[in-house]
Parts: sequence; C-alpha cells; structure tokens
Amino acid sequence: VQLQASGGGLVRAGGSLRLSCAASGNILSIDAMGWYRQRPGKQRELVATTTSGGSTNYADSVKGRFTISRDNAKYTVDLQMNSLKPEDTAVYYCEADGTYYHPRAPFEAWGQGTLVTVSS
Repeated sequence: VQLQASGGGLVRAGGSLRLSCAASGNILSIDAMGWYRQRPGKQRELVATTTSGGSTNYADSVKGRFTISRDNAKYTVDLQMNSLKPEDTAVYYCEADGTYYHPRAPFEAWGQGTLVTVSS
C-alpha cells in the first residue's frame, strides 16, 4: 500500500493550505486515516484522524482551525488548514490503517511527508 501526499508549501501566518493524500495498492478496506506532523526538534505528533464511519479527532492545538475529511470510495484524506501559525511549521505525514485485499491482513502505511512552512 502506498500513500502519496501533496499540498505542502510556504504560507504566511493567518493563511491557509490544503493537504491531500491518496492511498493505492492492495487494499480491501481502510479504517482510520489521519495526519501527523513532526515539527523541528520535536517528535511526531497526531494532528487529526478520521474513521471510515466519520468520527474525527483533533489535537487541541489545531481544533477550530484544521478540518480533516476523507473519501472512502477513493481512499483519500484531506486536511484543510486555516489560520496557520508559525508553530504549525512541520513535515506533515498521512497515515492509514486498513486491511490488505490479499492476503487478508492488517496494514499500517505512511506517506512520504510534505513540508509546511508558515512565516511570521
């Protein structure tokens, strides 16, 4: 299973960016999809996740500013980021948990990361 992320870039504080991620490969189903980030000098942290049933979870630091959405049929997950702050600067990674089509086995896959830089 491969995850391809896109949409990172440079934006000024207060601006917006939209990240997209598409999963492909030997997929029977995907349960959870999400976005994580690694800020300079920090460990990777959860940003937002969503389940196939539509439940969402956000880090406190992004609540009210970021919105996660997914298309179950297309195996895609997006992250709309508004009111960006310099502290949102990080490499953002998409992640998916699901089941392989063959053999029937669980998987966890990560995208390659996309850099978001927010200038003050």
